[in-house]
Amino acid sequence: MRRFGPPVAVVAALALALALAVSPLTLSAQAGTTAPAVTPEPQQFTSRPDGFTLGRSVDLVRGPTADADAERVLRAGLERAGVSTVRVIDPARADARPGVTIWLGGNDDVLDDLDVAPPAGLPAEGYVLAAGTYRSRHHLVLAGVDTDGTYYAARTFDQLLRGRRIDGTAIRDWPTMRYRGSIEGFYGTPWSHADRLDHLDYLGAHRMNTYEYAPKDDPYHREQWRDPYPADKLAQLGELVNRARGNKVDFTFALSPGLSICYTADADYQALIAKFEALYALGARSFNVPLDDIDYNTWHCDADRAKYGTGGGAAGQAQSELLNRIQREWVATKPGVAPLQMVPTEYYNVSETPYKKALREQLDAAVVVHWTGIGVIPRTITAAQAAQAKAVFGHDILIWDNYPVNDYLAGRLPLADYSGRDRGIADQVVGVISNPMNQAAVSKIALFAFGELGWKPATYDERAAWERALSERAGGDRRTIEALKVFADLNTYDTTLHPESAPELAARIEAFWTAYDGSGASAESAIPPAGAASADAMARAIQGLRPFFRAVTRAPAQIRAGVVDPAFSDEAKAWLDATVLWGQALEESLGLLEALDDGDGATAWLKRQQVDKLTGQAKAIRDVRAPHSGTYPRIGEGVVDTFLARVGRLHDAWIGLVPRRTATASVPTYAENGPARMVDGDESTFYWSNRAPAANDEIRVDLGTPREIGAIAVLMGKDGSPADFIQSGALEWSADGETWTEVTRATTAEVRATAPAGTKARYVRYRAVAANASNWLVVREFSVQVTDGSELVLTASGGPAPAEGSALSRAVDGDVGTAYAAAAGPVSGDALTVTASTPAAVDRVTVLQRAGSVAAGRVDVHTAAGWREIGVVRSAYTALRVTETVDAVRVRWAAGATAPQVAEVILRRSAG
Repeated sequence: MRRFGPPVAVVAALALALALAVSPLTLSAQAGTTAPAVTPEPQQFTSRPDGFTLGRSVDLVRGPTADADAERVLRAGLERAGVSTVRVIDPARADARPGVTIWLGGNDDVLDDLDVAPPAGLPAEGYVLAAGTYRSRHHLVLAGVDTDGTYYAARTFDQLLRGRRIDGTAIRDWPTMRYRGSIEGFYGTPWSHADRLDHLDYLGAHRMNTYEYAPKDDPYHREQWRDPYPADKLAQLGELVNRARGNKVDFTFALSPGLSICYTADADYQALIAKFEALYALGARSFNVPLDDIDYNTWHCDADRAKYGTGGGAAGQAQSELLNRIQREWVATKPGVAPLQMVPTEYYNVSETPYKKALREQLDAAVVVHWTGIGVIPRTITAAQAAQAKAVFGHDILIWDNYPVNDYLAGRLPLADYSGRDRGIADQVVGVISNPMNQAAVSKIALFAFGELGWKPATYDERAAWERALSERAGGDRRTIEALKVFADLNTYDTTLHPESAPELAARIEAFWTAYDGSGASAESAIPPAGAASADAMARAIQGLRPFFRAVTRAPAQIRAGVVDPAFSDEAKAWLDATVLWGQALEESLGLLEALDDGDGATAWLKRQQVDKLTGQAKAIRDVRAPHSGTYPRIGEGVVDTFLARVGRLHDAWIGLVPRRTATASVPTYAENGPARMVDGDESTFYWSNRAPAANDEIRVDLGTPREIGAIAVLMGKDGSPADFIQSGALEWSADGETWTEVTRATTAEVRATAPAGTKARYVRYRAVAANASNWLVVREFSVQVTDGSELVLTASGGPAPAEGSALSRAVDGDVGTAYAAAAGPVSGDALTVTASTPAAVDRVTVLQRAGSVAAGRVDVHTAAGWREIGVVRSAYTALRVTETVDAVRVRWAAGATAPQVAEVILRRSAG
């Protein structure tokens, strides 16, 4: 479709200078004009006073740059506007008929009559659109500098139509960047054929011209790159090539041979060319050889080692020779084929290396080099960095931007704005293309912004582009837009471009805690401080937060009802389903707080169980696509779950549970190997990060309150990845989380130390003092011994016997989310006995049973005087007052059919 000749930057500069020289328009809108509702925004526009209304019929004249694709788009727009008849006429007859004439493909004489400069001299894909009246005749001119430009003019006309009315308009427009679009280059479940067809339509409709076929998990793209595609798969690729052509999109076929190629073997070269030939025969005219994500120190044949030697420079030479041969012997000899593209092995930085030097000096100048920025997924890409990349690689740079790709974010769906990209990169690179998500339709929110940045970076506004993308997905419906904003806020976190999670909801929650107990969102106290807000203020705070939690619960239904693309709801199903459950859990948690404020323990326990049930259901959900099928959808992680955990701590404190130790990590989690596994007492489970720790990354244990501590052990690494540990770290403790004291430093996988006698700490952390080069972090266990006797250890014995998979210890583990579940109903003589490690002054004994599994019984306490009955249990929540020193409690079960499930037996210690 596009012609390729001299360097585009030179051609574009000359063409633009010529275009502006002959154009009566200015670069920006003239005073008093209003930008048309067109995306991407046109480079130049002027409003005119001579608009008109289309009749039921129009005349159509085909000009020199008209083609079937542009006419198809034009006719579809006219049909939606209510035009029933389109008469194709000869140009000579146009002035003989009243009404409206559409000049598809241009007519310089008509443009001259309308006082609009023709498209000659515009860059490739540029166009002129003029709508106005001359001598009582209404004219619409869609004139591209080439057929692609005319197609884009038709797309713009479609956006300008308001019913059958077309305002007087003169638009002069062209793309800034040569390459605009996407590369399907992610790991995990590839897109379906239907996904790709729809995606090509989307790109064409948004004036993006590039789709690169490079799915890592297509075996014929990577592992089996030598093997020809089966006939059915080849037929699908042919259909994609044709759909791309119809949307003025260059279908770029990528073949990734780096895992096994022998660079010196002619047979491998011929296998690669045979694959390219097969796609060329289908109509593909753009090709890429990605050599990313390989070990370039590994040769796959002895001949390569003998010829090239070792090291990055040797790899750069071998790759250059292969690519040069493809470019010179194949690409350059094929009519209409674009310059070859390649993805270097060092695609993620601008450091001078022997590898880059070899590419710079030996790789054919026509080859376009992909680059991701400084980092695989950088938070920012600046013009200065892009200029460095262009200099160090010595070639045209095409940015492969790893946003919104989520193959490294199992369970996450990045929906925030496309941010951190300097507008000035357009001066240094030939394009920016997106590596999208496993979810094709959901990716359109981010892809919309790529279209705007690539077309007119000078005015790119990341927030405005994001809001327009949401509006488009919602069909302009206000309620659906708001629901999408709520959903997107919950799915903001992506570790790099947006390191914050659910920022809007987080701000609401922070304000709530300030109003509720005066502590702010970061406070970790389980009990409101002295002088906390009044009961009325607490109630008002709860009522103020409830609408925002209700919005979370309701957003998915509105999205499903209102989005214009059903595939969006289908692909986001797991996340939408999970959002409903998390929203309901948030709403129930407010009911729990109200119950605590009212002193209603039974209702609070019922609400707590509902919260736990809902969060459990949310965590049981799985998407059907890898890698997301291996974990649950993350919804507002670090905000929603943290709020629920804090409410849980308040409930724990109210019922008398001593704060449990918790663990956190500053490095995100891989799959479901969360920080809690560091403190579960089980070395067979582990926390596992999803990247290498950087300097000052940390793992931390929170004991809940300051306590005297002794022995500390940090056990890192595991079988299969023994080097996954902090390679150089400092073990530190703190009483307040602000001031830290070092215990020791280490460079080993297992770190053991003992705090000085009398050390009283709430927090213990192990902090990286330097970045790991590549290894991630595994922590099997992070144990901290408490030596002051403040922990009252309870043990459980008796019966009925626990069910398989359960244990009596779960009734006294300090976690109401677990339960001792009996295998059968009690028989006469069954009793559950809880023994304390030391006699303790107790003011209340609480027995919590799971709703629906409540058994009846009598409760006794054991004191120095022996056993004494204090009350009965017959409901899920039983709280009995005690005013003595107790060393054991027992529940003597009444015989019955219900097998009890005891979440916790709590001995609340007296305040004195």
